[in-house]
Amino acid sequence: VGHCHPDIVKAAHEQNQLLNTNSRYLHDNLVDYAERLSKTLPEKLCIFYFLNSGSEANDLALRLARQYTQHQDVIVLEHAYHGHLTSLIDISPYKFRNLEGQKEWVHVAPVPDTYRGLYREDHENSVIAYADEVKNIIEHAHKRGRKIAAFFAESLPSVGGQIIPPAGYFQKVAEHVHKAGGVFIADEIQVGFGRVGKHFWAFQLQGEDFIPDIVTMGKPIGNGHPLACVATTKEIAEAFAATGVEYFNTFGGNPVSCAIGLAVLDVIEKEQLQAHATEVGNFLMKMLKEQQNKHPIIGDVRGCGLFIGVDLVKDQAE
Repeated sequence: VGHCHPDIVKAAHEQNQLLNTNSRYLHDNLVDYAERLSKTLPEKLCIFYFLNSGSEANDLALRLARQYTQHQDVIVLEHAYHGHLTSLIDISPYKFRNLEGQKEWVHVAPVPDTYRGLYREDHENSVIAYADEVKNIIEHAHKRGRKIAAFFAESLPSVGGQIIPPAGYFQKVAEHVHKAGGVFIADEIQVGFGRVGKHFWAFQLQGEDFIPDIVTMGKPIGNGHPLACVATTKEIAEAFAATGVEYFNTFGGNPVSCAIGLAVLDVIEKEQLQAHATEVGNFLMKMLKEQQNKHPIIGDVRGCGLFIGVDLVKDQAE
């Protein structure tokens, strides 16, 4: 939405002037915002938890998955980063490779990268090949007596190199993960809220038949204001509530944050920012591809909307 957008500043200022007590936030803004947000998502993702940051959202997603499945283990993608909390460093190869290393309950699958990855554009079926890597991880884990709680991935791996997974990959992975009793968590913290242009959510690039079990949001949701969200199904939320240990967050879902969240959605709609991301992204991709034709150092230009990667290489063939 942009720095100091007047509509966002106004919404925050007006709500800030009103009484803002913590009575578990029994406030219209919370309900109004949840309803607005639900209209952007598939119907079955209808329960919302509000928090302050993407890291908090991913940590809660992990707790939801484990409580619902009663399993412990998590499959993540190589080079992934999901946040700075201890629980998330453990599932972020980008970080744990340089720290304490890989925990026994963490399993790392190859990034579905058709440019640099294990299975490339010339592979007969990269979707099946990459999904089979996840299937093999599950089978190997089962042989060791371990059980999968979740496959946890950014809808478009960002730290991993602005990767666009081949369409159909998530569907096949979800099939294997569900069969193992796990859930699929889509991290939309970097890539949600219309950034990909064609869709409001990056996971929708995989096709209408794909719906994650849990979606996490942060960063653009509050346009820089501390606001995050976890969206999930009734079944998962009910299993979580059944413990009697309710989820509460002192500032999550407060009226000011929700007023800002509503204003962000208004601006995205009013200023047609999703269409703008498509238009500007297409223009940028076109210009980058012109550079690619001129310079052998540019091996690949890939992206969708305003999520774009330029891959620099020493050797085109290798």
